[in-house]
Amino acid sequence: EVQLQASGGGLVQAGGSLRLSCAASGFSFDDYTIAWIRQAPGKAREEISCISNRDGTIHYVDSVKGRFTISRDNAKNTVYLQMSSLKSDDTAIYYCAAAPQSAIWSTVVQGLGFIYWGRGTQVTVSS
Repeated sequence: EVQLQASGGGLVQAGGSLRLSCAASGFSFDDYTIAWIRQAPGKAREEISCISNRDGTIHYVDSVKGRFTISRDNAKNTVYLQMSSLKSDDTAIYYCAAAPQSAIWSTVVQGLGFIYWGRGTQVTVSS
């Protein structure tokens, strides 16, 4: 059974930090690009960061550049998202998702091409 389990969310004050984890199982983790995608209340889902399986290429959406850091540990089948300088606009449900290495990078960074999704973890930033 394929599983992507996101964890680490919670309530934090503006300016604070959180580290999200995405633990994967049931598929060849090394063969997939992993992304963090968030959905804020009343807004569309937004891919905010992804990390390639091939060469570690990383993408960040402009709104999180310099504040969020994505990393992956293939030995643990886990991807992390270190979030710092959190803002109220970061309040959302954060999902991790996996795209096969055949997916086109330019579509992946637009939030397309993912075939496995986790259930998400809530991040709430209080101002």
